[in-house]
Amino acid sequence: MRPGRSFRPVAPGSRLVSVRLADRDELWTETVGVEPSVYGERWDYSAGRAYRSFEPARSKLSAALVRDWPGPIPEVEERWLYLGAASGTTTSHVADLVGLTGRVYAVERSLRPFGRLLALARRWPNLYPILADAREPRAYSGLVPLVRGMYADIAQADQVEIVRANAALFLDEPGARLLVALKTASMGRDASAPQHVRRAEEELGRYFDLEPSLRLDPFHRGHYLVGGTARAELFEDVVGPGPTPRRAHSPGRSRR
Repeated sequence: MRPGRSFRPVAPGSRLVSVRLADRDELWTETVGVEPSVYGERWDYSAGRAYRSFEPARSKLSAALVRDWPGPIPEVEERWLYLGAASGTTTSHVADLVGLTGRVYAVERSLRPFGRLLALARRWPNLYPILADAREPRAYSGLVPLVRGMYADIAQADQVEIVRANAALFLDEPGARLLVALKTASMGRDASAPQHVRRAEEELGRYFDLEPSLRLDPFHRGHYLVGGTARAELFEDVVGPGPTPRRAHSPGRSRR
């Protein structure tokens, strides 16, 4: 560990840590992976644990946290579905946050970044890459169990509809968490960025209790983080993974 650097969990039991440097605080994650770095982030070690800098200019989730996002984030032991995993920049940090007892099911449809994601999964044992199109969630329903949270970063005009369909199929029960990195530039030229955000909030607000959306400038222009927790309305008349219709209030359902 470098002199003057200390690691403090942002909450009890959290793998998101605040690092005090000489003149500022930074966010890092306690990692379950092994070097080399994924995207040029810094690594450090203390008391037998490894840590990685969580760079807001490279990750929309980190940018939201730096800007004091008050909503849900992945927690230890949880299972999360990640849509639009690309080559694994933020995906690897989500895997850090859920820890070795959690799981991240990472969906990516493009072959080139998926190859890098596969290589990354060899170093992050709780990361499960899936080559698939997020528009067709039933195509991978046999590979993804019910999950406690979903993170989506898919720059498509119909990204809100894609998110809702996957959430209804894979989130485990009311109270499950949703995070969406909304790229307004991909949502069409018929509305301004704030109008696109309001439309997304109106659509998702039918099924989720949403936190106030957070603009991610200056780190990611035209991006917003939208998120909250699922309401019972999301699960009405939905058939979930596997041959049995899902029941949102089934007793004994695991959140892991």
